[in-house]
Amino acid sequence: MDMKSYKIGDTCKLSELKVGQAGKLISFFNENKALRRRLLDMGITKGVIIDIKMISPLGDPISIGLRGYQLCMRKEDMDNILVEVTKEYVNLKKKKGGRV
Repeated sequence: MDMKSYKIGDTCKLSELKVGQAGKLISFFNENKALRRRLLDMGITKGVIIDIKMISPLGDPISIGLRGYQLCMRKEDMDNILVEVTKEYVNLKKKKGGRV
C-alpha cells in the first residue's frame, strides 16, 4: 500500500506523513479532554514542527520528534492533527537505483 506523497505547503493529517517528512501543526481536535490536555502539556501546540522519526512494523504506534524529544503516538490520535508539510519525502531507494 503506497500512500500519497505530500509536497511542501500541502495540508494533511499527521498520520499521513512518511518517515523523514515534517509538518507544522495547524490545528488538532480530540473529544477526550484529558488526552487533549496531555498533548498540549507535551508541547503539541499550534505552530510546532513535528518530524516523523519511525513507524512500527505494523504501522502503529508512530514515533515523532518535536521540541528536542521523541514521542510515540497512536495513529488514531494522529488522525485528529492537521499539519502543513514543511519537509518533503525522499525515497532513497529510487535515488540509489532501486537497490539497498
